[in-house]
Amino acid sequence: MIQLQSIKKSFLIGKEKINVLNDINLTIEDGEFVAIMGPSGSGKSTLMNIIGCLDKPSSGNYFLEGDDVSNYNDKELAKVRNESIGFVFQQFHLLPRLTALKNVELPMIYAGVSKQERRERAVEALEKVGLSDRMDHLPNALSGGQKQRVAIARAIVNKPKLVLADEPTGALDTKTSKSIMEQFRELNEEGVTIVVVTHEPEIAEYADRTIMVRDGMIQSSRFERGL
Repeated sequence: MIQLQSIKKSFLIGKEKINVLNDINLTIEDGEFVAIMGPSGSGKSTLMNIIGCLDKPSSGNYFLEGDDVSNYNDKELAKVRNESIGFVFQQFHLLPRLTALKNVELPMIYAGVSKQERRERAVEALEKVGLSDRMDHLPNALSGGQKQRVAIARAIVNKPKLVLADEPTGALDTKTSKSIMEQFRELNEEGVTIVVVTHEPEIAEYADRTIMVRDGMIQSSRFERGL
């Protein structure tokens, strides 16, 4: 599903060129559950942004489902993000004045889905994450775990083959974190490819494979499903 070939990413800060990713080569198969770990400043979030088509590499090639998206323009990348990738973030990114149901409907509005189908699919997604009784609640009436479940429902409502989660349990307590990771595991068992960025080893244990990133390079890649 994902193939990164000699990916490099650099930024200019003033007149200084900062290399963030250095010759990344990585393959993630369809249906894998992968955790990306590394210390702060290692480049793991930049790597996630490139995998998620939120950023472009400075050089190298990125193949997503066989298509080289490395040189796609912004409009093409937005289409890939909306149709093929679901995103879950640490801070949920829910719109405060919209109900859980309306928040989940948002990606389908951008995809041009009809109003009736939007509602049906949003209800189905919220039921899937166990929030059938919270659909009409605003985010401020939901717990942290419930907000993250809404975010997961929003991520899967367009039925993406790939879900990217950036520190999805960083704002949650241990019990809630376990519940959220079990939700990701269930999605993975249904065939969705999951990539999680985390700094917590106990979260990485839910994955089939852990990729360690340090100084912009892949330091190690190990297969191990501990839970």
